[in-house]
Amino acid sequence: MEEVEHKISVLEGAKQALQEKNASFLRELSNKTIHSASTTQDTGSLVSAVLVYALSKLIERRDYLKIKNWDKLANEIAYDFTSAIKAAMQNDDEGFNGALLKARKDLEEFSPDFKNYIQEVIRKASINKASKLYEHGISLGQTANLLGITNWELAEYAGQSKSMEVGNEKTISEKERAELAMNFFGVNAK
Repeated sequence: MEEVEHKISVLEGAKQALQEKNASFLRELSNKTIHSASTTQDTGSLVSAVLVYALSKLIERRDYLKIKNWDKLANEIAYDFTSAIKAAMQNDDEGFNGALLKARKDLEEFSPDFKNYIQEVIRKASINKASKLYEHGISLGQTANLLGITNWELAEYAGQSKSMEVGNEKTISEKERAELAMNFFGVNAK
């Protein structure tokens, strides 16, 4: 029951943040969802995390201003979120997933002029959220499969992401590495 309440809370918050054009709250909700999705690995939570993150990026970058009738699109997505909430309340996983997939489709197809761009935003959001799942201990292959991206895309992103560092490791500069090497070999660097 706690998971259902979480799904409802996230989508209610996303509806509000979407109407307010609050990108940071959308991103925060997406991160909370991906944390939960790492334990359940259910399709709806993953779609929700990606969709909410993609919306945060469109708002953050002010790309939504380029989409004719953005408010109409935001209302359609909010309606889809409401449908997903109702399905979640009835423990209807298929209905929940279907409503979220419809929201994603609405976003991708609303503005034909921006369809390719929005699909790219969603693809990058998928890669970003996949890296977060990977951080939570889900294998690279399983994570890529869950979010419909290639192992290569995830590995490439993970290799570039500073958040993928393990434990207390930190990156040091070339100068610091050189000094460590010189000290190791007993050479006075100064």
